[in-house]
Parts: sequence; structure tokens; C-alpha cells
Amino acid sequence: MMKASFKARYETDKAAAATTVAFNAGDFKLRASMTDATIVNGPSLNGLALAVEKPGSFIIEYNVPKKDIRFQFMNSIRVMEKPLNLNYIHIHGGNRTILDGTLVFDSANKVSANHVMGSGSCKLKYSYVHGGLATFEPSYDTAKNAWDFAVSRKVYGDDVFRATYQTTSRNLGLEWSRSSKLNGSFKICASLCLLEERKMPKLSAETSWDFEM
Repeated sequence: MMKASFKARYETDKAAAATTVAFNAGDFKLRASMTDATIVNGPSLNGLALAVEKPGSFIIEYNVPKKDIRFQFMNSIRVMEKPLNLNYIHIHGGNRTILDGTLVFDSANKVSANHVMGSGSCKLKYSYVHGGLATFEPSYDTAKNAWDFAVSRKVYGDDVFRATYQTTSRNLGLEWSRSSKLNGSFKICASLCLLEERKMPKLSAETSWDFEM
């Protein structure tokens, strides 16, 4: 079976598009990703990435124009009878290694941590789902000694409204998204920096479709 997805993003001053095609090969998935830079002005290798994935185990991705390779290994263990989902990510070209873990207490509560090795910082996040509809996500950055906050709520079945606030940059974000297998998905975002003298919101919109062949 082959699966394909198309995503387009529109901003006030630019537009971009991306396409992903994936094939099942036994226990593995083979994937090719392209951006508009791959097709515009004639076929090229710009924006092209190739990947092989074993779901729940690993992803190896090769960025063709940058000649860079990215490794991601996933595993899940149990801590006090609770699942702990672990991710190890290494980007060869930038020599960056990222460690990520999420401890799931129950369907409503989970704690995650993200650390870039050598950075001296760690991002901690707590997620609480209330009644299956509203989600509260405070997060703390140890390097910046700062909190960020996110609140989202499902409405009308497929619609989600989300608000975010970053305390260091005083950035306020609002987002409306809808996910539908039949009609595709979209996301409309508005962000406002409260530090700017002229408080003009930045607007963007995304739309995507998934296909099975």
C-alpha cells in the first residue's frame, strides 16, 4: 500500500508546499519527502529527503541536498508499572543529540522532558487532559528559567482551539485547527508579540490532505 500526503502553508508574504510519499515494505516503511523547492524551476534535489522507518523502533532519514543523515531510535519501558516512552535523536551534520522522554501516568496525565546534549538546558512539560476535551500544558525551560503555557479545547468534534503564551518573548498565539480524513485538515494561526510597539498579528494558514493508493 502507498500513502501520500500534501501540505501547503500560506503566510502574508510567502507560500510553501510539501509532499510525502510512503510505501510499506514488510515491517518497514520507505518514505520520500519533497518541498516546493524540489519542483519549482525544474526538478532538483532541493528539499528532498529519503527515509526508512520501522514503526516504534527507529527512523533513518537522509537529507539529499545537505548530504546529512538523521537517526531516531524509539523505545518504551515501564517505570513503576507506567509506560516511559524514550526517543534518541542524532543529527550527524550538526553533531546534535537530543534525548526525549514521556512518562504516562494515565490517560489524563503525563510528564515529558527534552534535553539537547551539551546545551546545559532541559525543557520540562506537564500535560493534563480534562474530560477528554480540554488540555492544559505548562512547560518550564531550565536554561531560560521561564515558563510557557498552552491551553487547547476540542469543539464540534473535529475542531480544536489552542492558545499559547511564551513568557520570555511575551508571544501570544491563537490557533484553530480541524482534522478530517474525508475533507482534509487545516490550521489557521495568529501570533502577537506584546513587546512590539506596533502590535500587528502575524497570520498563517496550513492545509493538508492524505491519500491511500
